[in-house]
Amino acid sequence: MATSRSRRQARFLAGFALYFVLLWIFWNTPVVYPIQVFVVFLHEISHGIMAIATGGSIQRITLNPRLGGACYCGGGNAFLTLSAGYLGSLVWGGLILEAGRKSGGKAHRVTTALGIFTLAVTLLFVRSGFGILFGVLFGGFLLAMARMVGAQGNRLLLMGLGLTSCLYAILDIKSDVLDRPYLPSDARMLAELTGIPTVIWGILWITVAVLVSGWLVVRAFREA
Repeated sequence: MATSRSRRQARFLAGFALYFVLLWIFWNTPVVYPIQVFVVFLHEISHGIMAIATGGSIQRITLNPRLGGACYCGGGNAFLTLSAGYLGSLVWGGLILEAGRKSGGKAHRVTTALGIFTLAVTLLFVRSGFGILFGVLFGGFLLAMARMVGAQGNRLLLMGLGLTSCLYAILDIKSDVLDRPYLPSDARMLAELTGIPTVIWGILWITVAVLVSGWLVVRAFREA
């Protein structure tokens, strides 16, 4: 029993290491680019969801090919809505990772739900040409994969999307907030709202992102 678990954990570590090596190699290539855009999509819809949850609304969402985006919201709590972007994509990543890890033979249902969600958000709220094209194609891709690759393939797809979302949230905070605090980022707008410097928000968010990502990986390893 113990030997079997040790082997599963060893396979998990080997798979995890291989995943990061491949992600490092292909990070700035068309292979990973669609996933990066998808994380930006999750970032923007997180702003919108928080706006709605605090009494506001989503006016429109835009995405651009340079891995940028914006969510235009009406009303809602500005502090919580601005805070929801980077942390929201981290939460989405954790949920997708956990859903893939625990879904077993029903993983295709999770992929289907994620595809439908992507298409619905795109059609309802996205108002940029690139964003609409991406949302329709990526949502369709998820629906196709749900039917084509079987339970194990869907589990790997979901876990890959989840892990990449968590990692990209960390890298995005570092790039947009810590490395370039002068950019008009969520943290910059929060600094203007609260008087707390942009870099402080970046340090806080990246600390949370690293801790949550580390916890998710350790938990997955222990339960392997």
